[in-house]
Amino acid sequence: MSNLIKKLLHLPPELTPGGEVAATATSAAVNLSGATAVGLHDAVLSGWFQNASDEIFRGIPIGPEDTVVDVGCGDGGNTLFCARRGAHVTAVDIDPGVIAGIEAKLASVTSHDRYATHVSNANPLPLADTTASRVICTEVIEHVDDPQQLLAELVRIGKPGALYLLTVPDALQENMQKHVAPACYFEKPNHVRIVERRQFAEMVTGAGLVIREQTQYGFFWSIWWALFWSCNVDLDHPDHPVLNHWTEAWGAVLSTPQGLQLKEQLDRFMPKSQIIVAHKP
Repeated sequence: MSNLIKKLLHLPPELTPGGEVAATATSAAVNLSGATAVGLHDAVLSGWFQNASDEIFRGIPIGPEDTVVDVGCGDGGNTLFCARRGAHVTAVDIDPGVIAGIEAKLASVTSHDRYATHVSNANPLPLADTTASRVICTEVIEHVDDPQQLLAELVRIGKPGALYLLTVPDALQENMQKHVAPACYFEKPNHVRIVERRQFAEMVTGAGLVIREQTQYGFFWSIWWALFWSCNVDLDHPDHPVLNHWTEAWGAVLSTPQGLQLKEQLDRFMPKSQIIVAHKP
C-alpha cells in the first residue's frame, strides 16, 4: 500500500516550460491518470516539480553538479525528476521489487554511471559519510520504528550545506483516516505513527538540521483517500464515479479565479502532507 500511495502522490509527468502539468482531467471519466494529473497540477501550484527553475520543490534546485539520495524512493518520481536534470542519483528502498522497477526507469533516462540503487532498510544506509548534496525522504518517517535513527542516517550522508526535502502525512488527515481506513492502514509495514507539525519540526532540528521552510499541501488527496475506502475498488485501478467526480470537481475549483486562494487555505487546514526544507550546517 505505501508504495502505491507514493506513486499517486509523487509521480512527476513531463512538464511544460512554465512548470504546468501537460495532462489535465477533461471529463467526468477521470481514472487513475486523471486523478494523478489533477493531483500533480495541484502539487505544482504548491511548489513541487518546478520545471522552469529545475526545483524539485521550491528552494531545492537540482542540476548536473548534484549528488541526490532518495531514501524510500517508492515508484521513483522524485528520483526521476532529478535524473532528468543530470544529477547523479541514488535510489534506496526496502522493497527489491521497487528497486528493480526504478532501475529500469533510470536506465531509460540517464547513463549507467549517473545512478546507483540499494535495497536497504536505512539502518544503516549503505553510503559513505558526506555523500549527498541533496537528500530526499518523503512519506517514510511514519513507517519506521525509530525516526531519530533514520534522520541521523540522513544527516550523516549529507555534505555540509546539503539541502533536505522531508515529508510526512499531516496529523489531521491521518486522524480522519482512523475513522474510515481499514485497520491495516495503521499497521506495519504501513503507518505506525502520526506526526504532529511541531513534533516534525522538533525531529528535524533535533537531528542537527536547520529548517528553511515548513509548509504543507494536498487537501485534494486528503479527501480523495477518505472517499477511496468506501468505493471498493482496487488501488491499482481506482476507477469509481465518486473518485472521478471529486477529481473533476477539484480541477474545476483550481480553474476558478479564487481557486488558488481556496486551495492554499484548505491545504493549511487539512493537507495530505507536511513538508520541511532544511539544510545541514
